[in-house]
Amino acid sequence: MSAQPTSIPPSVLRDCIQAATAAPSVHNTQPWLFRLRGAVLEVLVDPRRRLSTVDPHGRELYVSVGAAVFNLRVALAASGWQERTTLLPDPAAPRLAAQVALGESRPPTTAARVLAGAIARRRTNRRPFKNLALPGRIVDELCQAAALEQAQLVFPDPILRDAVHSLTRTAENQLQADPRYRQELAAWTTPGGYGRRDGVPREAFGPRDHDSAVPLRDLAHGSGAPTATVHFEADPTLALIFTAGDTPKDWLRAGAALQRVWLTATVRGLAATPLTQMTEIPRLRELLADSASGLVVQSVLRLGYPISHVPATPRRPVDEVVIADRPELGGQDRRG
Repeated sequence: MSAQPTSIPPSVLRDCIQAATAAPSVHNTQPWLFRLRGAVLEVLVDPRRRLSTVDPHGRELYVSVGAAVFNLRVALAASGWQERTTLLPDPAAPRLAAQVALGESRPPTTAARVLAGAIARRRTNRRPFKNLALPGRIVDELCQAAALEQAQLVFPDPILRDAVHSLTRTAENQLQADPRYRQELAAWTTPGGYGRRDGVPREAFGPRDHDSAVPLRDLAHGSGAPTATVHFEADPTLALIFTAGDTPKDWLRAGAALQRVWLTATVRGLAATPLTQMTEIPRLRELLADSASGLVVQSVLRLGYPISHVPATPRRPVDEVVIADRPELGGQDRRG
């Protein structure tokens, strides 16, 4: 990689990093760091933000960082700059998730601008959706979005959907019975003081389905707070993201696919909720693996048309996630 400084104005690069930080992450842990070296922007995983109970092997960590890398790519393209991204470029440095080589300026495409415009509007919506099916053209578009990131999006039929819901309820019950899970959940859902910029605030919790047909995570469980129950959509739509392998590189690709699908859904007026409980328990996740093709499930999304909109969850400022090798970007002087 070239050691020459990038010609991208620092203010534009900071805006692109800020867009990257708008990516989804389990419990809004935001497990990413950025470091500019010459004309290469490095994206690193922050192992201090790994959830030891629900993510002991770091799979969700890499999925989250993969989504942030995708946001960064889209923001750069929409700002009129070329990039070339290499995932896990150094086997001896597993924390280095990606190197984004910053290229020359070029006119942004309409597609990049549209996707970038959805970054700030994307939300995790844990509330009921309308009883409307997704049109076939949108289903096809979302499947194509996943394929562009070397993943496969599957919309299960009612039998498989009910099986996924059943596995998710089983996983939720197992997690709730684990005191370590309750402690971890409380740490990321209980206000830690005024101005906290991570975790899931109470206004983003959402209610629970009155008959548990839609098995959302009970975020209030960690603090023991009661959760309201309401009627959810009668025929929920699920989408499963599969990859051809189950390595950290596949996890990063899954994160990119998740985010491209989610942003595309946002553009089309859809809302989404991750249902990750089942994927957090390996023996349950393995039940959905396709032994014939080798495909493994990485993420589960509930999709639909929202009845009500939800506020954005907080994000850490750029200075907290940038390692200050380049002072013009700000950041903290952390090495590694």
